[in-house]
Amino acid sequence: MASHDFTEFPPALKGRRILLCVESFGPINGVSRTNLNLVNHLRSHGALVAIVAPCNHTKVNTFQAIDNAAPESLVSQEVRLTGYPLPFNPELSIVYPVRLSKLYERTFGGPPDLIYLGSPASLGFQVMLQLRQQPKEAQVPVICNFQTDLGGYCEILFPQPLGAFASWTFAKVQGYLFQHVSVKTLFYPSTFVRRYLEQAAGVQSAKLDVLRRGVNTEGFNPTKRSEILREKWAPKGELILFTCSRLAGEKGFGFLADAAIELDKRGLDFKLVVVGGNRNSVVEQEVKDLFSPLSAKGKVIFTGFKVGEDLMTHYASADIFLHCSITETFGLVVLEAMASGVPVVARDEGGPSDIIEHGTSGYLIPPNDLDGFVEKVLLLSHDTQLRKRFCQAGRVQACEATWEKISNKVAWKMNDTIEEWEGEEANHQLTAARLMTGGPLYTWFLMSTTLRRSIASRFGDIRLAWGLSIIVGFWAGVSVYLIFIKTAHFMKNRAPRLYDTIRSTIWR
Repeated sequence: MASHDFTEFPPALKGRRILLCVESFGPINGVSRTNLNLVNHLRSHGALVAIVAPCNHTKVNTFQAIDNAAPESLVSQEVRLTGYPLPFNPELSIVYPVRLSKLYERTFGGPPDLIYLGSPASLGFQVMLQLRQQPKEAQVPVICNFQTDLGGYCEILFPQPLGAFASWTFAKVQGYLFQHVSVKTLFYPSTFVRRYLEQAAGVQSAKLDVLRRGVNTEGFNPTKRSEILREKWAPKGELILFTCSRLAGEKGFGFLADAAIELDKRGLDFKLVVVGGNRNSVVEQEVKDLFSPLSAKGKVIFTGFKVGEDLMTHYASADIFLHCSITETFGLVVLEAMASGVPVVARDEGGPSDIIEHGTSGYLIPPNDLDGFVEKVLLLSHDTQLRKRFCQAGRVQACEATWEKISNKVAWKMNDTIEEWEGEEANHQLTAARLMTGGPLYTWFLMSTTLRRSIASRFGDIRLAWGLSIIVGFWAGVSVYLIFIKTAHFMKNRAPRLYDTIRSTIWR
C-alpha cells in the first residue's frame, strides 16, 4: 500500500459503490460491531455501501447504520438472506445458495466497484467461488477481513480425529479461495492468524495486511463505574471477577470454571459476573452447569446479554477481567476491558497475545497453565496498587486504538485497490483486442474466432463444474454436522440417559 495519512479519509472514495458481504450484522459479537463501525465510517464520508448479510435471528436489533444513499444510487442498502441457523449458535446462519448476479441487481443494479468480505464463511465462500468462474476482466476486486477462526472452532466442537480433519478441510478451502487473483488483500488481526494463513492455508504473503480493531473509548470508560451495580453484585464487598462472551464451549468456559473453582478453594472472596448468553438454551445450560459448585454458593452471576450503555457500565464496574478463550482472532472484549480501566488476565493464545503488554497492562498465561492463571488472579486481587497501574496502562493503550484510524486504513486500501483494478481492466481490454487481431501467437495457432470462443466456453464450463463440486462437497459436510448436532441436542432434551450412553461410547 502506498504511504497514506490514516487521519484522513481518501476523498476519491466518495461516491464509490462498495458491496459489503458479512456473515453477521446485528447485536451478536465483536465482529458485528466492527462491521457496523466500518459501514458508518464509509457512509459518513460519502461512500455508497450496500450490506448483504444473513437474516438476523436475534429478538432485538440495536444496529442502526447511517443511511446516506440517494434513491437512484442503490436499489437496496441492506439485503438479508435466508439461511439455516447454527444449532450451537443460532445468531449465525449458513446462507442458502445465492447467485452473485442477483446480489448485484438487488443492491447497485450492476457490479460494484469493490467487494468487501467480513469474516468470509458460507456467504463469503459463495461470492469468491462465483468470482473465480467469471472472465478476468469481469472479476470485481475483493478485500477480505479474516476475523473468525473457523478451523479452530471445528477442532474444539468436533471429537477427534474429526476435529483435526474438519480444521484441515477449512484451511484447504480457504486457501483455494484466498489465493485467487480476484482477492487483492486479506486483512488479519494478529500474528497468530498470519501464521495460520501462511502455513495452513498457503496464502501469498504479499496479500496479507495487518488490521487491528478499535474501541469506543468514550463509551468504554472507567467513569461508567457504578457503585450501585457493584453493591448489587457483591453486597459484602467481594472482589468482582468479570468476563463477557457468548456462552459456548469453544469460548474457554471449561478452563474458566476450573480456575474459578480453584480460586474458591484457595479462599478468595469473590463474585464471578458472566455477561453473555446463547440463543440455544441447551448449549447455554451446558456452560452454566460447569459452574454448579460455585452457583450453589452464590459466587457466580449470569447476567444474560447486555448491549449499549448497560454493557459499558458492567465492564467498568468490575475489578479483574478474565479471558479464557483461545479461539479469538483478535479479542475485542479484551480491548473493551482495558478501555474501561479493568486489568486483564488472559490465556496467551490468539489475538489477546498481541493486545496485552504482559506485566504492564495485564497478564498473559500459557494456554494450559491453570495454576499460573490462578496465581496471577490472586496476585492482582491482593494488590490494589498493581491493579491501579494496570488500569492506567491499559486505558492509555486502548486510547491509541481509534476506530477512525483503523477505518481510514481500510478506506485507503479500498481506494488503492479500485484504482489499480481500473488500470488493470484497461490493460485487459487492450490485450483482449490484440488476442483477436494480432499475429500468429495471439490468433491461437490460426484458429477461427468461432472455434476459439467455443473452446473458451467449454473450458469455462469445466472450471464452473469443478468449483461447484467443491462448494457442494463443503455444504454436504456441514449438513451432516448440523444434523448430528441437532439430533444430539434433541436426544439430550428428550432421552438424556440414552444420550449419555451413546456419548460415552463415541467419545471414549
